[in-house]
Amino acid sequence: MAPKLVVSCAILFYLLFFCGTSSYAAYSINLIKYGAKPDGKTDSTQPFLKAWAAACKSATAATIYVPKGRYLVKAVVFRGPCRNRITVQIDGTIVAPTDYRALGNSGYWILFIKVNRVSVIGGTLDAKGAGFWTCRRSGKNCPVGARSITFNWANNILVSGLTSINSQLTHFVINTCNDVKVQNVKLYAPDQSPNTDGIHVQSSTGLTITGSTLQTGDDCISIGPGTRNLVMTSIKCGPGHGVSIGSLGRDLNEAGVQNVTLTNSVFSGSDNGVRIKTWARPSNGFVKNVVFENIIMNNVKNPIIIDQNYCPSNQGCPSQSSGVKISGVTYKNIRGTSATQEAVTFDCSRSSPCRGITLHDIKLTHMNKAATSSCKNVGGTSRGVVVPKSCL
Repeated sequence: MAPKLVVSCAILFYLLFFCGTSSYAAYSINLIKYGAKPDGKTDSTQPFLKAWAAACKSATAATIYVPKGRYLVKAVVFRGPCRNRITVQIDGTIVAPTDYRALGNSGYWILFIKVNRVSVIGGTLDAKGAGFWTCRRSGKNCPVGARSITFNWANNILVSGLTSINSQLTHFVINTCNDVKVQNVKLYAPDQSPNTDGIHVQSSTGLTITGSTLQTGDDCISIGPGTRNLVMTSIKCGPGHGVSIGSLGRDLNEAGVQNVTLTNSVFSGSDNGVRIKTWARPSNGFVKNVVFENIIMNNVKNPIIIDQNYCPSNQGCPSQSSGVKISGVTYKNIRGTSATQEAVTFDCSRSSPCRGITLHDIKLTHMNKAATSSCKNVGGTSRGVVVPKSCL
């Protein structure tokens, strides 16, 4: 009986681990088979939606494959929840309509909503934003504008190797998400293009952004209310407005920002380096546990800045004092050149002064000379060599 038992077990093992695994093989969906045309002219919106529907209902992991070519896509929503993991592998370029008005007034071009375990790998998004920017500058009646790719209420997301060019507004938005990895993305827009932030994060937890090049007309990365546990490393920023926490404190009741780290990054010709910006109005918001470390500044305006007196046109700020409490912010090993005489600016709130600010090994010069620093309503310490001379 023993030999038969051994044979039976061997057969069972084979069925379970070889034959059985075939049901778990990835389901591949070629976009062309759903009617997409890689000519950049034929509307491929519906083929994308049909491919998504097939992937979303698949019991096994699915891959949507976008071959080389240019695919015209209008405003589109990829909605979950779906049954299993989905990978969107893009070897081609997804292009928006030439007429900027064709994306409508939803505020989105490509939107993923309520999805889990989704990966977007490779490819290029070309939003053709120049017409929209011209409309904005002219003062005409324009659409609200579209963000190129957005994830709302999503979990376990990977975006890798994606390139986005000429977004109408922000290139990439992460809103109310958990466990998001962004790696090796490239986001490009001219330095004078309005509101073309690179990556905007808000109300999200557990994010990493690594190895990315961000050249935009607004913030390279903007960090909004409710962001927690965000790690950014190996970022190349500029042109653009730097990496900004904020603006925060526009609303009285607002979630705080905490546990944010930026390391091993380079800023080149940007309007700011590392910035924290809050409205000069009452708020129960906060910023705490922030580290900016191992950063090079190349001809950057305002390399280190906290601005708690943000109030456009001096409207809507009755007390002219921010309620956002900023504490536990460390600046370590930040070196390079400042395009402005004042390289370090701490302009904190008189009603909620900054606390626990640390400058550790800072060397920032202006035109081959020591730059200057200024402090208002701030408390903290300096360590190591600090140039310009610390005002803490």
